[in-house]
Amino acid sequence: MKYYLIAGEASGDLHASHLMAALKKEDPQADFRFFGGDLMAAVGGTLVKHYRKMAYMGFIPVLMHLRTIFANITQCKSDIAAWHPDVVILVDYPGFNLKIARFVHQRLHLPVYYYISPKIWAWKEYRITQIKRDVDELFSILPFEVDFFEKKHHYPIHYVGNPTVDEVTRFKSSQAEGFDAFSRRNGLDLRRPIIALLAGSRKQEIKKNLPRMIEAAGAFPNYQTVLAGAPGITPDFYKKYIKDNKVKVVFNQTYPLLQQATAALVTSGTATLETALFRVPQVVCYHMSAGKLMSFLKRHVLKVKYISLVNLISGKEVVKELVADKMTPEEIKQELSLLLLDNTYCKNMIAGYADMAERLGSAGAPARAAHIMTTLLHNKYNKV
Repeated sequence: MKYYLIAGEASGDLHASHLMAALKKEDPQADFRFFGGDLMAAVGGTLVKHYRKMAYMGFIPVLMHLRTIFANITQCKSDIAAWHPDVVILVDYPGFNLKIARFVHQRLHLPVYYYISPKIWAWKEYRITQIKRDVDELFSILPFEVDFFEKKHHYPIHYVGNPTVDEVTRFKSSQAEGFDAFSRRNGLDLRRPIIALLAGSRKQEIKKNLPRMIEAAGAFPNYQTVLAGAPGITPDFYKKYIKDNKVKVVFNQTYPLLQQATAALVTSGTATLETALFRVPQVVCYHMSAGKLMSFLKRHVLKVKYISLVNLISGKEVVKELVADKMTPEEIKQELSLLLLDNTYCKNMIAGYADMAERLGSAGAPARAAHIMTTLLHNKYNKV
């Protein structure tokens, strides 16, 4: 069968690549065409547009690149229509993908599957109308989404587990490197434990979060500070914010870093979940401009109580969230001191991680999703 996939960010490229590999096992004749990235291209098929030419986040960057965004949407629609796949699989990236879903469903009358459902439970809940209208099958990777979609909105979905569990499990089973080996390989101090910084993957996030993280971590001289370099971010960009501080940057080593870290300062996102699955005590740090206004919006406009996946999945505060005006070096230092010095505090957090992992379920999310997808498609086309 012919599968057309659309992923608009690095995380989508990762998850889509694993889904494609699983689809190939279910359907050895699978033919892929996609908007995505290098990881998807490594699986096979035709890369039409790289996500680096698509990913614009925030009001001003989107406004500045409207012409490019509309051109990408037009190109995507035309390419799908010309290739005429058996199914279009959308991967997260709702601002773009929901526009494609409407076109495919209404103009081409092809099945539309959504892998990694849009997080409308946090923001823009009105999009449920678009999803019900234009998405034939929705595949969720967060367990609490089942109640949201099925009970609240009466829209049946498939919960397949979380692919991050697969990725962390795969890494742990294949890596046996110890602290000394990791430290020697990266020129670190073998005598001092590591405070890991995961400051986000976008430049605006890094600009807002990293200086405050560095200042807080620097208050603990018996520990060394190591920053996980994000894909697509150059060393020179980090240098602007590290300045003369003693911070080591390691690229393409987030999992090895988490495996060796004693504690972590983490910007909200999948990184909070990854840190929890590595059982590393963490504090979630997310600074925003106009902090007090953003804190007000978080309390009164956002539909969720928490911003980190760890707390959202657990349904309670497992990790401390320092958001907007609460994200100051002083607040981070106070929380970091608990992570480094209070064993009871850390044990309670680790116990919360274990409960969260149980809620997520076992590894195998891409395989489960691929099996359901191919079964549905075979049933559909065998009836024709």
